[in-house]
Amino acid sequence: MRIIAGTLKGRRLEGPRGPGVRPTSDRLRETLFNVLADRPDEARVLDAFAGTGAVGLEALSRGATSVVFVERDRRVISLLEDNIRACRVGNACVIIADDFLTFRARRPDLGSFDLVFADPPYEGVDLGAVVTVAASWVASSGLVVLEHSRRHGSPEQAGGLTRRRVLPAGDSALSFYTPEA
Repeated sequence: MRIIAGTLKGRRLEGPRGPGVRPTSDRLRETLFNVLADRPDEARVLDAFAGTGAVGLEALSRGATSVVFVERDRRVISLLEDNIRACRVGNACVIIADDFLTFRARRPDLGSFDLVFADPPYEGVDLGAVVTVAASWVASSGLVVLEHSRRHGSPEQAGGLTRRRVLPAGDSALSFYTPEA
């Protein structure tokens, strides 16, 4: 894995160690950021189910001002910390070791985000619940992007967000949500 573009272009990232971690592929990240265009510029980003941190680090490389990574798996957090250190962007990053679906009440101080990216496990997670929680974090002019398996459709609406686009890519899909008008 590597950073695709921006100030950190070409920087190698450590991949998963052991089962259970499915990082967003370079190709899917490239597709995502092509669609986002200049949206990451000056953005506050929340990378939920962060894993290796590849999406949040790519956002920083492309102009985001800060990223909050939410990851509950302690062994994966160590890998995430290594990747942040290797990119030398620790001053723009916060790691929260918690479950994305339940940590909102414990961290209301984080404010809202311009871009919320959620890449939950492809099996055994209620995507409607993920989008609803993401909605509580996104700014009124922000965007939520949900990565999910193509086999599992994403909800059209959840938590005051409306799905605007679904972009299939291999076995994955990206669903884009904005707050309802």
